[in-house]
Amino acid sequence: MPDNTPMPAPNRSVDRVHALGRELTEVHQVLRTELRRVRNEFDRYLAGDEVPPTRLRTHCTAFCAALTRHHTSEDTTAFPALGNQFPELAPVLAELSADHHLVADILRRLQQLLAQVGPDNAKTAQRELDGLAAILESHFQWEERRLVEAFDALEIAASTGEQLFGVTVSAPAED
Repeated sequence: MPDNTPMPAPNRSVDRVHALGRELTEVHQVLRTELRRVRNEFDRYLAGDEVPPTRLRTHCTAFCAALTRHHTSEDTTAFPALGNQFPELAPVLAELSADHHLVADILRRLQQLLAQVGPDNAKTAQRELDGLAAILESHFQWEERRLVEAFDALEIAASTGEQLFGVTVSAPAED
């Protein structure tokens, strides 16, 4: 026999908190997609397509800035919030933060290479992009496996996904 007890109105702040794990995964997917676009454009450049080096620099700079914002927000807001509520995650959070420093070094090298991209350094830049893609995929997967449930259980007031993750995921348009 069905329970006819009326359901309480959804608590938007609780619903929002329980969506943080999903939002983290969505942010990672946006970053994966953007990195794939940068790599595809770079591959086209190396293949001789008429991709202007300025466009490569612009797209890579935009991606690098979004990734840096994401990692900075995690290190300054998201990870401390998780560490306060889940102290057992401290070693995982420390390793993820160390990854962020490694990624930042790659981004600096990549931007230096792209500042004067040309035939003499294009292959080196491509190797940096390939290395970045491999490290980020491993990092994102590990972070998702270890932190999504914790983000979904996180009791935090007034934080948004952008504050925690540094990137806003656009909601799909409603019909």
